[in-house]
Amino acid sequence: MITLDYTRTDLQEDIFSYQQKVNELHQQLNDKTCLGNDYIGWLDWPENYDKEELTRIKEVAQEIREKADVLLVCGIGGSYLGARSAIEMLQGLYSQNKLEIIYTGNTVSSTYLYQTLKHIEGKSVYLNVISKSGTTTETAVAFRLYQQYIVDKFGVEESKKRIIATTDKNKGTLKTLADQNGYRTFVIPDDIGGRYSVFTAVGLLPIAAAGFDVEKILAGSRQAMKDLSDPSLRNNAAYQYAVIRRILQNKGKDVEFLVSYEPNMTMVSEWWKQLFGESEGKEEKGLLPASVTFTTDLHSMGQFIQQGTKCFFETTLAVDTPLHDLTFPNDESNLDKMNYLAGKSIDWVNKMACQGTVAAHHEVGGIDNLIIHLPKIDEENYGYMIYFFFKACAMSVLLLNVNPFNQPGVEVYKKNMFKLLGKE
Repeated sequence: MITLDYTRTDLQEDIFSYQQKVNELHQQLNDKTCLGNDYIGWLDWPENYDKEELTRIKEVAQEIREKADVLLVCGIGGSYLGARSAIEMLQGLYSQNKLEIIYTGNTVSSTYLYQTLKHIEGKSVYLNVISKSGTTTETAVAFRLYQQYIVDKFGVEESKKRIIATTDKNKGTLKTLADQNGYRTFVIPDDIGGRYSVFTAVGLLPIAAAGFDVEKILAGSRQAMKDLSDPSLRNNAAYQYAVIRRILQNKGKDVEFLVSYEPNMTMVSEWWKQLFGESEGKEEKGLLPASVTFTTDLHSMGQFIQQGTKCFFETTLAVDTPLHDLTFPNDESNLDKMNYLAGKSIDWVNKMACQGTVAAHHEVGGIDNLIIHLPKIDEENYGYMIYFFFKACAMSVLLLNVNPFNQPGVEVYKKNMFKLLGKE
């Protein structure tokens, strides 16, 4: 489903010279002997997911759709970015859904939390709190506020239906709290980290509640799992992308811009930044993942990208068929001088903007450009795309001899914050 065009890159190394190393790392992934091998449950999850839990996910999601005005998705990082990326990509930014989904637990901004509580007053609210441990500060702060709100508004017994915890199967603060209060629970698998968890209940429950077919998402990821099982750099686009990232960094490109031309793909970029940033940025290694949405950002970042320091390359995530299209109208007066576009597809205009930008940046600006083609926006393509990035990220980081599946640096700010907050 996904293809990679790297004809607009000046690669100073032969991609295929990496084949032997890729074969070795691919084998380590499959044998579960690679760095971080205790967190590669995502690798075969599209086939080995819990079928019984998926049935429960769909049942609870249907209940939420029928009874709730608002679903609060309370989590941070991988606990919400995957679901949000899917929902905004698949429905666009202005939903016709009766159910409003609000993402919270990802900040300790008092203003945001206050305004969210005010916004949900008088509405039927369900809460899905997502945390493996239950002790993540941002999520725990928000959860206590919303938990008390729901108990106060709907009562203790009703809150048992309205509060749903996605957490560890057997242990942890949130699991204990949920069991003691009688909340329904879904499982975050032990061998899948947060940023690789969108295909589990972490992502699937909110996505299903938004009305999307999660079985189709799993089917798309399963197809990607099959297609990307061949380590050949001639056939595996994810591994091509992984190797090219390393080749470009070797020639001094230390930043990668993920470029999209669809505003409903912005949260995909945010999810991608976490996936690659948290996986790769260790031991003073890795590319800095950044993102822009064109053509909007061509009027802000465009000048720097065209003529600024050439420390970066671009990866354009191009959607071949958009969610919706329009035809540009004719105007007899033509006072705006725009009739040259009359009868043209607006998506065609967007694609010409993309082609012109890539040419300007590559041919004039000397910027390396990769283009990842996504055929269209639907559940299968979303699932395929996410697995593509999982596989590419794992290979790209392993090529650095770095563990792609931990995040030790994140703990530093937490220790400082806990000390200042007076936590024992």
